[in-house]
Amino acid sequence: MAPFNRILLCYDATPEGRIALRCGAALAQQLQAETHLLSISDCTSWSSGFDVLSSMKFEVDEQEARETLCEGIGWLRAWGVTATGHYSVGNAIDQISRLADSLKVDLIVIGHQPHGFFARWWSGENHALLLDRVSCGVLFKVAA
Repeated sequence: MAPFNRILLCYDATPEGRIALRCGAALAQQLQAETHLLSISDCTSWSSGFDVLSSMKFEVDEQEARETLCEGIGWLRAWGVTATGHYSVGNAIDQISRLADSLKVDLIVIGHQPHGFFARWWSGENHALLLDRVSCGVLFKVAA
């Protein structure tokens, strides 16, 4: 088995995301891995122009994503894991693959819920894009 020295946890504050975060934290502790946490403001699903409503929506989504990042860092700290937080704006596949490549992570951990944040990009014809764009392992924790 390949060692996982650097792990990227993707967190969206859903119950399924918390389960995946907890599993990723346990794995990071066990492996004593360098841990990174990513929260994304995916503006691609709502931005169709630069009008006032789009600008207001972006500010709300950006604030929620930053709060999600702080919440995730807090959960990790409570579980005894030190992580570096990262916040990104844009398409989830692009942002996850870009950061994973930049950090040279060995594993990406993502929670999955049937109709959640990550399901929006994971379902449909884009389902394999992340796997095609990263050279590391990807662990999807599906909530039961």
